[in-house]
Amino acid sequence: MENKDEQIGFHKGSLATLSKEHQELLRIVQITEELMKAHIKALKELDVDIEAEAKKVLKEQEKKQKTKLDERIG
Repeated sequence: MENKDEQIGFHKGSLATLSKEHQELLRIVQITEELMKAHIKALKELDVDIEAEAKKVLKEQEKKQKTKLDERIG
């Protein structure tokens, strides 16, 4: 019976720890999002077209991915 109780305690303790880690991770994500919003706001105030910049980055990433795929095939 003690073995079962030990296993139950282990799993409960693990869940408690993971729950705290999950909460901390969410807090870090929220802070990161707030900082990103602040930088986006500052760039907009400096008349930087953020959408155009994002599209440019996406196109570059797509081009790199396509090149890598072509290299794997050829």
